[in-house]
Amino acid sequence: MIPYGRQDISETDIQAVVSVLRSDFLTQGPAVASFETAVSEYCSVKHAIAVNCATSALHIACLALGVGKDDLVWTSPITFVASANCALYCGAKIDFIDIDPFSYNMSVDSLGKKLALAEKSGRLPKVVIPVHFSGQSCDMAGIYALSQRYGFKIIEDASHAIGGKYRGEPIGNCRYSDITVFSFHPVKIITTGEGGMALTNDAQLARQMELLRSHGITRDVNEMTHESDGPWYYQQIALGFNYRITDIQAALGLSQMKRLDEFVAKRHVIANRYNQKLSHLPVVTPWQISDSYSGMHLYVIRLKLDKINRNRREVFEALRASGIGVNLHYIPVYRQPYYEQLGFKAGHCPEAERYYAEAISLPMYPGITESQQDKVTAALGEAV
Repeated sequence: MIPYGRQDISETDIQAVVSVLRSDFLTQGPAVASFETAVSEYCSVKHAIAVNCATSALHIACLALGVGKDDLVWTSPITFVASANCALYCGAKIDFIDIDPFSYNMSVDSLGKKLALAEKSGRLPKVVIPVHFSGQSCDMAGIYALSQRYGFKIIEDASHAIGGKYRGEPIGNCRYSDITVFSFHPVKIITTGEGGMALTNDAQLARQMELLRSHGITRDVNEMTHESDGPWYYQQIALGFNYRITDIQAALGLSQMKRLDEFVAKRHVIANRYNQKLSHLPVVTPWQISDSYSGMHLYVIRLKLDKINRNRREVFEALRASGIGVNLHYIPVYRQPYYEQLGFKAGHCPEAERYYAEAISLPMYPGITESQQDKVTAALGEAV
């Protein structure tokens, strides 16, 4: 089976991890800070806070921005459920903005219309979480302009997008947002096994997220409520979590960062080859925005169902039967049973549902070979 995604681990990566295993620190040591520095410098951002997964990063980002009971948070429906769950963890209410029919990212036009209606009803969102689907940046300048008008904060869910660029600058620099979040899951651009990171240019937000990732505990006497009892002393000054990343993971991430540009470049070569080999088939290949350089985490096609004699499920199952590990990114979040219990119904985001009815993710990872790609495209040709 050719998987839809797969990590690329080199001998250098392995030795980096072994080096930490032989060191004094397996966690809460120097490798974490080194990894954070490498990512912050790459992205040209002031602060980077590494955590155990991107879901944790989204959670503490919401908390740092003051998201609480009955606040409103809006995000995209075409994403993993964590992009919405993070708001519910804080006691907030969630809603969804329909997607652009070409990029599959949050539609700025739909966002603007929903904000205008929300202003009239006095229920504007506190935070908006645009998701850089498949690694391609949302129209962040457009979303930022709306934030200046309507007063909401922005968390970029860039879980798919490290190594990508927007308007010639690295995704993650937070030029158009308060906080950006990356994921380092094995199928992402670089991996730490499991892991994530929150980036910001705001020192106060950074410090708040640092506290929240480790139980809300400080050893800084300047943050304590009274004089320290001694060199052993610490205080819990917030209700935090155990969201720490280990030095073992950070060492792998730091090693992988050295090949980040190589990984993304390979993904673009693979995507371009797919584009050429699929051009004669009844499918829509991914559309790329001219001012964005995608991290190319996913390669998603849409079936032209009016031109084939099978439905999406039949095509999907035919590909799986041929040894092609296709996947589907994503089911609209509000169609999940949990969200339907909150009152969401079919039709809430029509463009997202049209996308869902036609989408299939083909295998995309740096190590896929040309012969494997040929097998994928040949199987797809037979399936449609």
